This record gives sequence, C-alpha cells and structure tokens, in this order.
Amino acid sequence: MRTIKILEAMEPMPIDNCTYTFEELSRTVLPRLFDELRRSMASPLSASTFVGPKSTTKELLSRVSRTTDFPGCYVFLEGDNPVYVGISRSVLKRLVQHLNFDSHYSASLVYRMATEDYPHEMKRDQAMRDEQFREIFFSAQDRLRNMNVAYVEINNDLELYVFEVFAAMKLDTDTWNTFRTH
Repeated sequence: MRTIKILEAMEPMPIDNCTYTFEELSRTVLPRLFDELRRSMASPLSASTFVGPKSTTKELLSRVSRTTDFPGCYVFLEGDNPVYVGISRSVLKRLVQHLNFDSHYSASLVYRMATEDYPHEMKRDQAMRDEQFREIFFSAQDRLRNMNVAYVEINNDLELYVFEVFAAMKLDTDTWNTFRTH
C-alpha cells in the first residue's frame, strides 16, 4: 500500500517530451488530430503525385506545396475508403518509398498486399526473387498508385505513435494495418 501511495504522489515524467497526460491525449489531442486528418481526407492527393522520384526532391515538395518533409501520419484511400494508416518521421519520403521502390523493406505495404493475392511459404527475400510473386507485387503497387493519400503533421514522437493506432482503429483499416512486433 505504501508503494502505491508514493507512486500516486509522484509527478509523471514526460515520455519523448510529450507534456500531455494520457487522459489529455485520449480526450483532446488525439481527437483534434483525427479531425485534422479527416479534413485532409476530404480533399486527398492522388498517390500518383508521389510516383517517379526516388527521394524527396524540390519538385516533389513543390507539387505538395511544402518546403520540407515532415513527421506525421498518412492514410491511403481507395475511393473514399481508408485502407491503410502509416506513420513516419519523413512522410513524403515514406510515400515515395511505398510507391516507387521494389523492396519488401521499403515497400512493405505493397509486399503485404501482394502476399494477400499470392499466399506463399517463402521468406521475403525469396518471394522478391520469384517471378510470379514479383508480378503480383508490381500489380499491388499499381493498385496503390491509383489510390489517394491524406496526411497530418505530428511533431511529437509519442503523439505520433499513439495516433497511428488511434486512427487505424477509428478508420477500421484492419486488413493491412497490424501492430505485431518482431
């Protein structure tokens, strides 16, 4: 009992410089960020905006009216249907990777999509060398390129990580979102 009273009296220490309590995050911050994401989803960008470059170029930044890349949360939309929520410390760079790279590391969402269409027992690197799987992989990447994307900037790491789960649950993107750890 004494230990519990001591813990209750202690000031909470901020994690990753997040100064909000969990209650403030869950009641105020996450819903506010979700409203911002919803507004972004109302006028999403075509994913094809990010097709072509292999990095965050000045041209790409100009296309999306930004001067720099940024940390945040993004959502892929098929029509009006949200299908995947992701986060990154460099959102634009991450979108470029999803849409232009042919590696199961960089284009992990595409790999997951392809695996649904072509279930296999191969290890990831073996699958990426398999011609039939690669064909399905590139077909899945084309599907992703035909989607839309919306995003919201989130500068605090803890808020960003908690928001990804919050948004994925609110948007019901369980087909491709998973939070299993290694």
